[in-house]
Amino acid sequence: MTIGQLVQTLGLPFYLTLKAEALHLAARTSEALEVISEGETLAQRFEHRNVFSRLHRLRGVFLAAMGADEMQIEVSFCEAIRIAREQKSISMATRAETIYAEYRRQKASRSGGRRLRLPLC
Repeated sequence: MTIGQLVQTLGLPFYLTLKAEALHLAARTSEALEVISEGETLAQRFEHRNVFSRLHRLRGVFLAAMGADEMQIEVSFCEAIRIAREQKSISMATRAETIYAEYRRQKASRSGGRRLRLPLC
């Protein structure tokens, strides 16, 4: 079995999203972002399109948690929504839209240096 076949069989990009979530929950969000980038690279290389929306949604959550540039966060969430809609995945689109709405709500009501805390799913 080739490495490509192994990655396709195991669904490695999806498992990397789980690892990224665990890292984020362990307060290792910068590492979680690195894992998301790795997952995105593998998903593109081996055409695991079903995980693209999830990768972008998680990137948005992690960037928001780190207090990153608002434009990067917005782009991540909007891309997650666009991809989910394009794939006609109602559940993925709804998740991304719900978390994006929560991001906007928290952003509008936050005071001072309070960090945003968004759900993972």
